[in-house]
Amino acid sequence: MTEPHPSVPVAAEDAASIKGAPDHHWEDLAAGDEIHTTGITVTEAHLVNWAGLTGDIVEFHINADYAENTPFGARIGHGPLTLSLSLGLLTQTGYTRNVVAWLGLDEVRATKPVLIGDSITVRANVVEARPTSKPGNGVWTLAYTTLNQRGETVMTFRSSFLVRRRPDRVDA
Repeated sequence: MTEPHPSVPVAAEDAASIKGAPDHHWEDLAAGDEIHTTGITVTEAHLVNWAGLTGDIVEFHINADYAENTPFGARIGHGPLTLSLSLGLLTQTGYTRNVVAWLGLDEVRATKPVLIGDSITVRANVVEARPTSKPGNGVWTLAYTTLNQRGETVMTFRSSFLVRRRPDRVDA
């Protein structure tokens, strides 16, 4: 039997037997919930590729000799790289599968450097889960805390998403 494409709706009676990424909707998170992600170790490849991709070619990111004479003592990850990895780690949890639109970013703070070899994880607290004027959607606002392997906060920010509601709950 051929599996349906992920974007093709599946009959309810077949859905219980199909396994894959979780199908979270707006109703699945409420204010006060917390999502924990897996981690990723930041490598030299991340820094070099990010610099090339974005044009953010600053010496303390890509020049080891220069960076060892800075207050950091070594190359550090780009702040926007840490931000992107943090957003990506949350995406891997499956909670963004029904996101209709990314609404924006607020209160970004880089509190400690991320060095090559650091492993980061994210704790995202739901600070708001509200319906919208359109009954098929709701909004989540998440407060992200990105931690290194020592449990130190390296970045914080808030991000909001427009999320589909469950079809059977639209009128609820």
